[in-house]
Amino acid sequence: MYTNNITFSYLKDVFIMIEAVLVDDEAKALQSLSWELTNLSDEVHVVASFTDAHEALAYLEKNTPDCLFLDIEMPTMDGFQFIKNLKNKAFPVVITTAYNQYALKALKNEAIDYLLKPIDSDDLDETLNKIKKFNSKNFTAERLEEILLKHNAKSLNKKITINTDGKLLFFESDDILYAESDGNYSTIYLNDGQKILLTKKLKEVNELLPSTNFFRLHNSYIVNLNKVKEFLKTDGYVVLETNHKIPVSRQKKSDFLDLL
Repeated sequence: MYTNNITFSYLKDVFIMIEAVLVDDEAKALQSLSWELTNLSDEVHVVASFTDAHEALAYLEKNTPDCLFLDIEMPTMDGFQFIKNLKNKAFPVVITTAYNQYALKALKNEAIDYLLKPIDSDDLDETLNKIKKFNSKNFTAERLEEILLKHNAKSLNKKITINTDGKLLFFESDDILYAESDGNYSTIYLNDGQKILLTKKLKEVNELLPSTNFFRLHNSYIVNLNKVKEFLKTDGYVVLETNHKIPVSRQKKSDFLDLL
């Protein structure tokens, strides 16, 4: 079965869990906020913290947290400059500062909340509730896709991920028999008889499949090595467990025999 085994309860936990990134030029302030967040709620996970604003921007170009806690008074780049330089703004920003004169400017910069240091636990709790409501309201298909891919990457039983026709498909290696090229398209043949048509060249499909289990034995074919039942040397074919006959090119013959 190629459907993903992510359970409803797991997805529910994901929606509740808040992955936070912290940015503050003072290391002690970062430690203090991280401690407050994780001790206030077991629903918060601090995934990264930075004293360098440029390093934080680089991280946020490639990662989408559930929220950002951002200090204002920083030496190389203040918090409002930081927000302007953010390329990825798909998450709520919470301003943290020891100075109360920035409240109005924080709202004008579309911050979801404004926390004065030292941060009061009741205020922080209210902020977390605002973050949950914001993320629930603005939850997108792209964010769900990111969650599914992240979950699969962390899983001990990592699956083969195929993105096609507006869907993410998750396969076990043993689900796949072979893949066949058709010019700019490819077809993946499954154990249960299903065929998955992809708008990908076979070279792209080959990059998605683990080399420990799959081998491109012909310009037009990739086979699951675990499914090979026979190799007909004279005819230059392999026979799979399902009795499919797949040709082996002369150039690939030696490498294929070495693998077997």
